Amino acid sequence: MASVDLEKLRMTGAGRSIAVLTSGGDAQGMNAAVRAVTRMGIYVGAKVYLIYEGYQGLVDGGDNIKLANWLSISNIIQLGGTIIGSARCKAFTTREGRLSAAYNLVQRGITNLCVCGGDGSLTGANIFRTEWSGLLAELVEAGKITEALSQQYTHLNIVGLVGSIDNDFCGTDMTIGADSALHRIMEVIDAITTTAQSHQRTFVLEVMGRHCGYLALVSALASGADWLFIPESPAADGWEDRMCERLGETRSKGSRLNTVIMAEGAIDRHGKPISSNYVKELVVKRLGFDTRVTVLGHVQRGGTPSAFDRVLSSKMGMEAVLALLEATPETPACVVSLSGNHAVRLPLMECVQMTKEVQKAMNELRFDEAIQLRGKSFENNWNTYKLLAHQKPSQSKSNFSLAILNVGAPAAGMNAAVRSAVRVGLSQGHKVYTVNDGFEGLAKGAINEIHWREVGGWTGQGGSLLGTKRTRPTTYLDKIVENIRKYNIQALLVIGGFEAYEGVLQLVEARGHYDELCIVMCVIPATISNNVPGTDFSLGSDTAVNAAMESCDKIKQSASGTKRRVFIVETMGGFCGYLATTAGIAVGADAAYIFEEPFNIHDLKANVEHLTDKMKTDIQRGLVLRNEKCHHHYTTEFIHNLYSAEGKDIFDSRMNILGHLQQGGSPTPFDRNYGTKLGVKAVLWITDKLKETYRQGRVFANAPETACVVGMRRKVLSFNPVTELKEHTDFEHRMPKEQWWLNLRPMLKMLAKYPTNFKEYVTGEIEHVTRRSLSIETGF
Repeated sequence: MASVDLEKLRMTGAGRSIAVLTSGGDAQGMNAAVRAVTRMGIYVGAKVYLIYEGYQGLVDGGDNIKLANWLSISNIIQLGGTIIGSARCKAFTTREGRLSAAYNLVQRGITNLCVCGGDGSLTGANIFRTEWSGLLAELVEAGKITEALSQQYTHLNIVGLVGSIDNDFCGTDMTIGADSALHRIMEVIDAITTTAQSHQRTFVLEVMGRHCGYLALVSALASGADWLFIPESPAADGWEDRMCERLGETRSKGSRLNTVIMAEGAIDRHGKPISSNYVKELVVKRLGFDTRVTVLGHVQRGGTPSAFDRVLSSKMGMEAVLALLEATPETPACVVSLSGNHAVRLPLMECVQMTKEVQKAMNELRFDEAIQLRGKSFENNWNTYKLLAHQKPSQSKSNFSLAILNVGAPAAGMNAAVRSAVRVGLSQGHKVYTVNDGFEGLAKGAINEIHWREVGGWTGQGGSLLGTKRTRPTTYLDKIVENIRKYNIQALLVIGGFEAYEGVLQLVEARGHYDELCIVMCVIPATISNNVPGTDFSLGSDTAVNAAMESCDKIKQSASGTKRRVFIVETMGGFCGYLATTAGIAVGADAAYIFEEPFNIHDLKANVEHLTDKMKTDIQRGLVLRNEKCHHHYTTEFIHNLYSAEGKDIFDSRMNILGHLQQGGSPTPFDRNYGTKLGVKAVLWITDKLKETYRQGRVFANAPETACVVGMRRKVLSFNPVTELKEHTDFEHRMPKEQWWLNLRPMLKMLAKYPTNFKEYVTGEIEHVTRRSLSIETGF
């Protein structure tokens, strides 16, 4: 990672011109990317142009290429689609079209182009770049531009942002729009589930993905679908018999519905297309089930972007400007992408070539290779789906028993983690218990053996179906030990927030007094505050950020058509400012006050003055977020009163406390998927540890590495001993001492036009995309 001084960048940007366009199919989040590119470009002193109607606007020129200012892209972050338009352009595929495009750019002194689109759009941009000098020579020869002008603009820099709901671009974790498309799909699946259960129906849902099964795969994993069709891994011959047998078996065991999810590009092993209507007719004919087909179509492209897409696009837009400023004639055209939660730069044509390799493998019916080329994350999703979709009898009983409990406040995704943990535990041959009401339930004997079918349909449900309490184990230690002995529990899987981590730490520290506590323990972090040490993301935090974001969108909209107004909004999170910061970026907040970044009355005064200056322009609304425990004295009410007094005659203020709505609701696709995979990984790890520590007829686990927090750092999944995490924990304020997301704070301030002195900004490094890099990526 390279660090750059943004103040020096202002000098590099001066005199430069940057243009941004969106091309190909639209994707939610493109507006956030356009906003970030424009504001970052202006921030570093460059001129920024918006190109309307994609490459068509670039070819036609005229009013399609407009100079932008800070207000041009105000209040667009929450809008779906792209406000600058997108069009498929045949003219740009011709030399004559690209000649016109080059002329239109040179006339305005533009030599830096940011393209947001799919692989076709980005390939076109690279061709344009390689032909640039030849195009200018032709324009000189034709007398359209002077030789001097040609010499002044000898090189065109290109940076790509991948906007595609299919998530089909090799080398990138997530493309712009994919997460939002999953949100639309899961909303439909949740709605269909209720009507299907009422009438005992089978639903065949067709989602987008002509050449890529990502949307179908993740939505099947997140909804627990009974059968799945994806083009990368077609079902073997005879799939009709096996599918009908599976659906019939599910019904015979008491299920009131069946769900079949298919990508629009579904094929059989011989490359022959399989249609949703064919699947429907097959189910009706063979099983006689009442069956319906729902084709989601362009619903998946529409609607407001998710929080993830807004933050991703903002981060990538900023990085794109830096990549353009640092580019040289020798630098290959790059794509700005996300690796874990850090920006990276990937050589554009390496990514395009790998993406073509996937299609080639599928065309040649090399399906196992196609799955591998999609990357490790796709492969992990596929293997996890196959593991959980259908009950496979375990080869033998393991004689191990595992208890699963939820601890702390409820968080969306807890139920998904319990479901996958139960099913993997049973498939490993373990006896699996669930415990109601956390450690208190473990002490009081609220322990029940659970079976495969009992956790059906849990993935999409919010809250905690097991029941959860904040009580720590020290209150009931003797009774907990007694029940561990009574039920012969050899492993504990604790799903919860900071209390879960603290509770397991207390149990580990009591091992010296109780042999019964020398068992394997694992914590799956689940809290909306995202304050558990050992992981970048906790289950439930994505759902909470989306809930806060949706509320703020509505709050901002409520002032539409009224006089100028500033909203002061309080978020949850305890002392941890993750929720306020991430939601702040997602809604385009003017400020977000957090505990980790101390502030005083002078800072508050400066913020009020800054907002007052903005409100004197065409800006109508302001939004200020405050984390609930950011300051003991500067309460939400105090800040509201301050803004009201200082903004008098310019704007009025309103105060909103979001409260527990951030904790409720159905889990987002990310939390369903993340919870499902964490449950699987945790139980497989527990199984290995049980085998390692089984001696002389019993489990004896007293080493530090037998009690861990399972966490994700960037993309690497790791199990960190709770005793080692102790020194990295601020117990007084219940959070880790170091938090990665503080790196997002400069972005929040810059996009809100604060004249902040950034000492350092960490830029992305070039990473190459090869078969090897795709296969070794952990891709969690």
